[in-house]
Amino acid sequence: MDVLSEVLSAIHLDGAVYVNGEFTAPWCIQARYGLPNAKELLGRSDHFAFFHFLLEGECQAKLADRNETFDLKAGDLVLIMDDYGHMLGSDVTLEPQDAGNYAVTLKHDFARLCHGGGGAATRFVCGYIACDPRICRPLLNCLPAMFKVTVGDGAAPSWLAELLRVGVRESVAQEPGARSLLTKIAELLFVEALRRYSITLDTEQKGWLAGLRDPVVGKALAKMHGAVSRSWTLDELAREVALSRSALSERFLDLIGESPMQYLTRWRLALAARSLRSENESIARVAERSGYESEAAFNRAFKREFGMPPAAWRKHEREFEGAAKAAP
Repeated sequence: MDVLSEVLSAIHLDGAVYVNGEFTAPWCIQARYGLPNAKELLGRSDHFAFFHFLLEGECQAKLADRNETFDLKAGDLVLIMDDYGHMLGSDVTLEPQDAGNYAVTLKHDFARLCHGGGGAATRFVCGYIACDPRICRPLLNCLPAMFKVTVGDGAAPSWLAELLRVGVRESVAQEPGARSLLTKIAELLFVEALRRYSITLDTEQKGWLAGLRDPVVGKALAKMHGAVSRSWTLDELAREVALSRSALSERFLDLIGESPMQYLTRWRLALAARSLRSENESIARVAERSGYESEAAFNRAFKREFGMPPAAWRKHEREFEGAAKAAP
């Protein structure tokens, strides 16, 4: 069971590549939500991650309210995992300029951004990834506010850089099917970033990605994700991973931050939310596939997690989807 792939497929990632940037030293820009209209484009999503992938040159990156500075070179990818003001520049101690002041727009997507003093050039592609944080809280919670990975070694530069260039062109052209293509590009980038980031974790790291790498917790996660509708008990799960109940609970809580059964409940409800949004099955059938023996118990659990019963959730999500499609 590839747990990471399954979780990413349930998050309902959406995204668009929208900037082809070229800056010359000295320069420093600041941004929040990357560029101003990202949230407007994906109003349904409450969580945005922004990325900057360097094609050529080098620069620095930092969050506006943090001291840590990341040095970036061609092939590096930096992700900002929420609505954090951040700065990019040849020197981030310079007075930052607002990125939006230098953007050229077309059909509500930013196509090109140029700025600087005429010195050494840095070129990068920027974009955003959006998702509903309620669908996969454990993954989002385990990622730092900003992190850097290198995806430009080996064969990666050619295929990744070219995909991002395609994304820029599609953002500008807005041909039929562009939204779907941009989403796939964003997903590929996000998966590659998570794969690279998980490799860098040390043995003392906590969180969901660290749990995947742990031989015991990783096996427990794979068992639960591989048979979500099974009537799991802690005893059964402990036997599957050849550990005592108490030892498994302690290890799971230490790495993931909640008990195995709490985690399983949240994941079942996340899958149910995905089904309600995209499928036409009855509530009773969704409840059954989510491991609930009664529709009433499912309704209560779903309302606790998402703030409304499953029928109301489905109606709300589909009305929003319809309004978004009808918008000019």
